[in-house]
Amino acid sequence: MEASTPERSASGASNRKALTIGAVAKILGREFDDISISKIRYLEDQKLLSPRRTPGGYRLYSQADVERLRAILKMQRDEFLPLRVIRQELASGGDRKGRDAPSRTVTSVDSHGGAHLELEEMIEQTGVPGDLIQDLVEWRILQPQQENGRLLFDDTDREIIKACAELARFGVAGRNLRVFRSAADREAALLEQVIGPALRSTNARRHQEAVENLDSLAAVCNNLTHLMLVRDLRKLTGED
Repeated sequence: MEASTPERSASGASNRKALTIGAVAKILGREFDDISISKIRYLEDQKLLSPRRTPGGYRLYSQADVERLRAILKMQRDEFLPLRVIRQELASGGDRKGRDAPSRTVTSVDSHGGAHLELEEMIEQTGVPGDLIQDLVEWRILQPQQENGRLLFDDTDREIIKACAELARFGVAGRNLRVFRSAADREAALLEQVIGPALRSTNARRHQEAVENLDSLAAVCNNLTHLMLVRDLRKLTGED
């Protein structure tokens, strides 16, 4: 029997570590419900991934490729970043620590929203025109505090403004965003029915438990809405 050469052994080890596109989809499917082979191919078409190809044209993904794909999917799911921004993040090293990613305090009900900014300060921080922000206030997408005739915006308002501005790039006008306002109002009313009595409790421990439960329920509602949206949108792409 012919002995394996060091070169052949190294090549065999490399091939064993490589994964097919189907294997990658299966591995990441445990963490990302909307992953599919066609989505991975689409991200490659967008120059976000560059897997190795066999002489026969089959894709082979290294562990680095898998981690890169995981980072892309996390930025899409957790930060709602468009692909052009994700591409910039990856080009700059993809380290979002200390940058403008939404923090937990922005998405937690157990917070006071952070610093309060006036309209001019919010325009400067977000780069979003004042007339769009005013429209968002008029359509109740934003609900800033009012103090001595001034509008005061918090950290959550800032993230809402940035998300709405991104939608506006695709032609989604402020009046169209009222569907999100209506949906949020209905979900808030539902959760108030479930948790409201405990939130109004004079017992400090029971009140704090209610706040924590409300935070968890908000996350579940958000995930459920996202999953239902993904399911419906698959019909548009022919995935279902």
